[in-house]
Amino acid sequence: MSTEPVTSRVAEVTRNTRETRITVRINLDGTGQSKLHTGIGFFDHMLDQIARHGLIDLDIHCDGDLHIDGHHTVEDVGITLGLAIAKAVGDKAGLTRYGHSYVPLDEALSRVVIDLSGRPGLHMDCKFTAGSIGAFDTQLTFEFFQGFANAALATVHIDNLKGHNAHHQAETMFKAFGRALRMATTLDPRSAGVIPSTKGSL
Repeated sequence: MSTEPVTSRVAEVTRNTRETRITVRINLDGTGQSKLHTGIGFFDHMLDQIARHGLIDLDIHCDGDLHIDGHHTVEDVGITLGLAIAKAVGDKAGLTRYGHSYVPLDEALSRVVIDLSGRPGLHMDCKFTAGSIGAFDTQLTFEFFQGFANAALATVHIDNLKGHNAHHQAETMFKAFGRALRMATTLDPRSAGVIPSTKGSL
């Protein structure tokens, strides 16, 4: 059990491959400010939803091989963000650990549930009504969240419960993800310094 007070929950991660060069900086106790540059406008818009609704200060810069397509950029940003979250929460002492949220946008409604469990897994159900939103391939939504779950060692359930507009479908999922992540990473004053698991580690 950790009894050290949490003084800073910030992290910076750089991940460079032959396909992408990414730097992510986060502050879990921020105000939702963001600086985003991935080269995919709609993806930046979705990352901004995570920052604003998660109250996470988020700075992401990615130079990716967009001359091929957006796959590597979106997936690798998910991985790098997951690594940054894992670094910022440390041993997870005092965390709420679980987070959930329902978010509507007009006709669309999505539910996201997160467990910072140490066991990576994504279970996602969304039947997008369009193949692309601007320059963003909607199939890459799964790849982003898969990369995040694997790198953050988190169990993530995402369900788009209804929706006819693909933009609304995506936006409700990203907003709900931000709010669920905010809940899961919030420090529980009743459990200060305690690992939220009967195993004693996560």
